[in-house]
Amino acid sequence: MNLTLLASLLPLLAGAIPTSSSTPPPAPSTAPPGYPPGPFTVLSARSASPVHLYPMQASNQHFFLGGRPNTYCPLQLPERCPRTNSTVIEGLAELSVVVAGGQHLYVEPSGALGFARPDYPEKPAGSVETGFTYTPGTEHGKFGFHGLGADGFMACPGHENGLYQVFAAMWHAEVPTGNIDDCLGFVAMAIPYEGETPAAWQYV
Repeated sequence: MNLTLLASLLPLLAGAIPTSSSTPPPAPSTAPPGYPPGPFTVLSARSASPVHLYPMQASNQHFFLGGRPNTYCPLQLPERCPRTNSTVIEGLAELSVVVAGGQHLYVEPSGALGFARPDYPEKPAGSVETGFTYTPGTEHGKFGFHGLGADGFMACPGHENGLYQVFAAMWHAEVPTGNIDDCLGFVAMAIPYEGETPAAWQYV
């Protein structure tokens, strides 16, 4: 090789050789395909609407946009109870909790998105525990549901707490106002959760 050419290539070769100070590449996700890489919260997205950028919160065995989650901590174990203002999901359909048996999500025949409680194991007959999906994205993923004729989620007004309640987006849903046209479809953005997990002792 021409010595002049070799000398001109040396700076380029030096830059291509990794050093001990080089930033290592991020570790690949160990999550199964179609699963989120870690725990996440849900933030609604529907521009120019009353349901844009609200956190999805667990309360009274259902989910709402905005407000705070309802959680429970045994009086005899306060030091073991996480403190959170977020509703955190792990896997595809499990709440991030300490309580034995966990708390899974389901969609009721009415279309309402609900969650199980160990102290109230019964759920409405015909409820569906499958069909939840996760779609990865650059900055955040997308949480979804496909089942009972639904494609995604919608938020419906009229609940006594004044918040929009989360339903599967299906035409025959039994919504608070009785009129499905009052509901607004939204994108359920799955935002990576960086706090401690489990996030709560139990959601109620």
